[in-house]
Amino acid sequence: MRMEQTNTVLPPVHCTEPAHAPEHAQSPRLAGDLAIWFFILAELLAFGVFFAAYAFTRANNLELFDAEQAALNRNAGALNTVLLLTASYFVVRAVQAAERMAARAAANWLLAAIFTGLGFIAVKLTEYAAAFAHDISLSSSPFHMFYLSLTFFHFMHVILGLVILTAMWNGARRGRYRPGDMNGLETGAAYWHMVDLVWLVLFPLVYVIH
Repeated sequence: MRMEQTNTVLPPVHCTEPAHAPEHAQSPRLAGDLAIWFFILAELLAFGVFFAAYAFTRANNLELFDAEQAALNRNAGALNTVLLLTASYFVVRAVQAAERMAARAAANWLLAAIFTGLGFIAVKLTEYAAAFAHDISLSSSPFHMFYLSLTFFHFMHVILGLVILTAMWNGARRGRYRPGDMNGLETGAAYWHMVDLVWLVLFPLVYVIH
């Protein structure tokens, strides 16, 4: 019996390696100046002390705090929450646009954030006008002392944030921000997000939680 031998030819095997494998993975970095993060931490600590003092005082004056808290305009507070969140969204879009070297789009997003922040200012001034019309002051009661001091402290941070956003808008119009040169834009954005974060704690604490 004759056996035939068959030769099977296999296709050549090629070892494929990435042409340009990165030697080192890109390490994460902190957006913006390091100094702004120390400043943000200091501000958050200051607000934290305020919040702790408010909670302690409220625990010893529950009925008074609940009664005077109920008189606040929660709709205005909720509207301001929406305005600040929207402004933060606009700032994020501005940073993304600058990273794409779309300077005009970045400037437009920052301008939208500025107008939204001004909306917050207008609503808060309306609240203050209503409070002063009812002879509410820092000495009216412990609740009003905390309400006015906490919200006004935050109010001043919003004003500073708007000044920073205006400077960022001016820089974006001139094409100052681009990949590799985003430090100024990211620093200002970090500050604005801090202002937003503080309000997200302040609003439910002062306006809502019983």
